[in-house]
Amino acid sequence: MSRCVIVGGADIENYEKLNKEFLPSDYFIFCDSGLKHLNKLNAKHNLIIGDFDSYEKPETDVDIIQLPCEKDVTDTFAAVQTALEKGFLDFLIIGVVGQRLDHSLSNVSMLKYLKQKGAKALIVDDYSKMFLLDKECKISKGECEYFSVIALSEKLEGLSIKGAKYSLENAVIENSFQLGVSNEPENDTVITLEKGDALIR
Repeated sequence: MSRCVIVGGADIENYEKLNKEFLPSDYFIFCDSGLKHLNKLNAKHNLIIGDFDSYEKPETDVDIIQLPCEKDVTDTFAAVQTALEKGFLDFLIIGVVGQRLDHSLSNVSMLKYLKQKGAKALIVDDYSKMFLLDKECKISKGECEYFSVIALSEKLEGLSIKGAKYSLENAVIENSFQLGVSNEPENDTVITLEKGDALIR
């Protein structure tokens, strides 16, 4: 099945960077004010979801799911749930990290929700890529200047980092003391984890 791209309403400056992430087969869901990005993204809108409290409901032939303003989930989370119902298990999420810290944190937490549903997801913003570590990942030399390993669960157990400026071997990191912030890849870096939810940024 193709990948689902969720477009939120947080500000985007580097559209060129995001356009390079898209695949021809991507299915796009625009969330409410995420529609402000439509003309600057090389994207079609397959579905629009929102309560339209921050953006005018468009006149379009594209399918629209209109949500009530008073609800238990954000428009972005509703879009993720809808995509899962459609059978998507691969996600690219953009326009979800911005000035609203509460919304940004909520959107990052969706990575855990998607992992629990058996899906994989990547959040891309103007500055970085974020994903939840699934046992092991590799960061190629020159791929980024810095990376961080953030504990989203109460603790990370059996965390090892090799090929970076600051290495770890079978470490435990608690979310009250984030030891894995701002590391630097020196060679091809390998990060492995035995238990916990680790955000790689």
